[in-house]
Amino acid sequence: QVQLVESGGGSVQAGGSLRLSCATYGYTYSIYCMGWFRQAPGKEREGVATIYTGGGSTYYADSVKGRFTISQDNAKNTLYLQMNSLKPEDTAMYYCAADPRVFDCGGGILTGYEYRYWGQGTQVTVSS
Repeated sequence: QVQLVESGGGSVQAGGSLRLSCATYGYTYSIYCMGWFRQAPGKEREGVATIYTGGGSTYYADSVKGRFTISQDNAKNTLYLQMNSLKPEDTAMYYCAADPRVFDCGGGILTGYEYRYWGQGTQVTVSS
């Protein structure tokens, strides 16, 4: 049973930083596409950043390029999202997801694709 557990969310003022973590348990494959997604109230879920553990390729939504960094620590089985220069529009519930079926994360952030495994989410609130 694969489990993903997010942490690190919180409230911060605009311009501040947060680092989200996603601890992973029970993996049955060695290579996954992993990613961070977010959903604000009344809005559709959107992809923020993805990383392919097989080669380290990373992909970012245009809205976060240059501000957010996705990374992995294989020794700790943990995925991270470093978020800098946060804006009020970054306020959302952030989810970690993983899927062993997507080679190189499809070359980007796939829309309309349902990842196989999801965490429960961690709230990020950015005030102006």
